[in-house]
Amino acid sequence: MSASRAPRRLARRRRTTLLAAGTAAAALALSACGDGASGGSAQTRFVQGKDGIDTVKPGDRQPAPALSGETTTGKNLDVADYKGKVVVLNVWGSYCGPCIAEAPNFAKVFKETKSKGVQFVGINTRDTDKSLATNFEDEHKVPYPSLYDPTGKLMLRFPKGSLNPQAIPSTIAVDRQGRIAARSLGPLTEDALRKMVTPLIAEK
Repeated sequence: MSASRAPRRLARRRRTTLLAAGTAAAALALSACGDGASGGSAQTRFVQGKDGIDTVKPGDRQPAPALSGETTTGKNLDVADYKGKVVVLNVWGSYCGPCIAEAPNFAKVFKETKSKGVQFVGINTRDTDKSLATNFEDEHKVPYPSLYDPTGKLMLRFPKGSLNPQAIPSTIAVDRQGRIAARSLGPLTEDALRKMVTPLIAEK
């Protein structure tokens, strides 16, 4: 190999490496904050509605994982304490435009359904400082607690083949028996959120 060819080949390798890194970063950015895409596996047995909400029949539902830790305001929270209620889990970040758009919808529907045995819990992820999360909650008047999960470890606890969160925002509805019943990847309108929660309220 001539001395003149070696630098050119090295430069091409560097460009290829940088391109691959850029592609990976772009994919990560899409999963971090966007509409997402429905996933899961053949074992999930979910039915996808026209509104993008995936639902699971009671007999096919899997238990939700253990989700506990410190909230954005420094309190301890264990989602298991809400067993017997319908629990709505919303994965969000203060940097996320779709999360900002859906925040008032969640606040309104939470207030409407709280007396019917529904508890909302946020999972704040990828915010590097709690103040970013609490400022968001204050600004958008979020009336329910959020677990602080900057590294996304709580999202990884959802079982393989379940309706697991795959985007920010994602919303998971858990039935009164603590099983994963529905999921949406992407922001929700008030009507879509009600459509997700109302059938679970009626279940006994």
